[in-house]
Amino acid sequence: MSELLPPLPTGYRARPASAEDLGAVHRLMEACERELYGRTQTDTGVVAADFARPGLVPESDTLLVHAPDGRLAAHAWVDRRSKVDVHPGHRGRGLGAALLDWAEARARQAGGAQIVQAVPDGDAAAVALVRSRGYEPMVTEWQLEFGLTEGALATVPEPPEGITVRAFRSGGAAGERDARAAHRLVQDAFDEWQPRRMDYAEWARHTVERPGFAPAMSPLAFAGDQLVGAAIALDLPDSDEGYLEQVAVRRDQRNRGIARLLLRHAFRAFRQQGRRGCTLWTHSDTGALDLYLRVGMTVRHSSTVHRKRLGPAPAGGSGSGPARPPV
Repeated sequence: MSELLPPLPTGYRARPASAEDLGAVHRLMEACERELYGRTQTDTGVVAADFARPGLVPESDTLLVHAPDGRLAAHAWVDRRSKVDVHPGHRGRGLGAALLDWAEARARQAGGAQIVQAVPDGDAAAVALVRSRGYEPMVTEWQLEFGLTEGALATVPEPPEGITVRAFRSGGAAGERDARAAHRLVQDAFDEWQPRRMDYAEWARHTVERPGFAPAMSPLAFAGDQLVGAAIALDLPDSDEGYLEQVAVRRDQRNRGIARLLLRHAFRAFRQQGRRGCTLWTHSDTGALDLYLRVGMTVRHSSTVHRKRLGPAPAGGSGSGPARPPV
């Protein structure tokens, strides 16, 4: 889909991504994170999950831009949501604007009614770019952290009456049953705010099939034999922190302290593995920020999800990719 891309600086070239490019894309994302946050907070698993999104066709919905020396300078994908990253060493040359234009053109060509992109609030240039192109703030996301000091984890609350907690089982039929039950629980719990349900395969790519999935640090809460709460943990490489990908409690069991209990169990498990902190992301649609603040977590970073409404594709526009239903 490089025919939709505005002209690039001299020597830069674009092509779609393939499975062989996942490592290079991950390294580019790490460079962006180190520049913005001073640390990395992703792994190859999240890159693979993004590129395997249902409906995303790599040949038409992804784009890589290589510099004259052959190194990856920028990448983008679009499929309901979109993502654009430019390596810090190649910023200021119009690559971000070009890829943003490409993503909008591809989304419009595919029949999308809007395009959505999360932008770190600390990246002033990226915020200014999307706002100048007519994007409007939609949702706020926060990364929260908890310092795993010995004093902070002196006690773990007693479970509410009738609730038991154990770790996620690893592998085999038992692990499969835990994974299937956790998937149903999370999708039911997130129905209140997420735009669509993930099927099991998509959910698993973001969670239990990630290379960093940590079953021993992933507590599950049960009422009898029914799963009523789950915290899905990742132990990311090259990090001294744990990460919680998802925390969910069944609706009829909320306001009983189950989420707080799960968090404390996960924090303690990470502490026992020598991690110095634990992080997670939440956003304004979930209504969970106050919960995390009450258990002692603090906001480290924030991002804003921006949305742009798209008009119809220009008559005679290039390409004839398959249409997708509006988001």
